[in-house]
Amino acid sequence: MLLDIVIILAMTIPMLLFSVYPGLKLGDYLEKKYKIDETTKRRVIIITTVIFTISLSSLLYYL
Repeated sequence: MLLDIVIILAMTIPMLLFSVYPGLKLGDYLEKKYKIDETTKRRVIIITTVIFTISLSSLLYYL
């Protein structure tokens, strides 16, 4: 169990290259649509990137 978590977290580092783009696009969309400020936009980008990275790493590990 612990080894699985360590492997998934190790796989997240290369996955950051692939998951920054969706976070940027979501942040831009929310900024245009809802007029959010820069601080909230950065939070959305970081949270989206982390969630997408961990999800992608988990899917690749378990498939």
